[in-house]
Amino acid sequence: QVQLVESGGGLVQAGDSLTLSCVASGRAISDYVVAWFRQAPGKEREFLAAITWSDEDTYYEDYVKGRFTISRNNAKNTAYLQINSLKPEDTAVYYCAADADRPFFQTAIVLGYLEFWGQGTLVTVSS
Repeated sequence: QVQLVESGGGLVQAGDSLTLSCVASGRAISDYVVAWFRQAPGKEREFLAAITWSDEDTYYEDYVKGRFTISRNNAKNTAYLQINSLKPEDTAVYYCAADADRPFFQTAIVLGYLEFWGQGTLVTVSS
């Protein structure tokens, strides 16, 4: 069992940068993939980015490339999502999720088929 706790959300101004954290506990996740998603009010959850813990391979949803950066700190068992040039449309609850990595898993990850999820952290961007 893996527990995930997100933090770092809050009220920010448009144009600001923000780094969200996702702390994993419960078991080692050296063979896991961790992903970030968000869900805006009245909208469906959407995939943002993912990172494989072992080799730090990353992939992003096309529309966040260049503005979002996913990373991880192995010693702290923490994944991060840095968001630059925040826009009001970035307002959402941001979730991290994790599951054991496996071949050909990327499509399932993008669709949100991961076993463990955090409770989310709210980011509100004012204009």
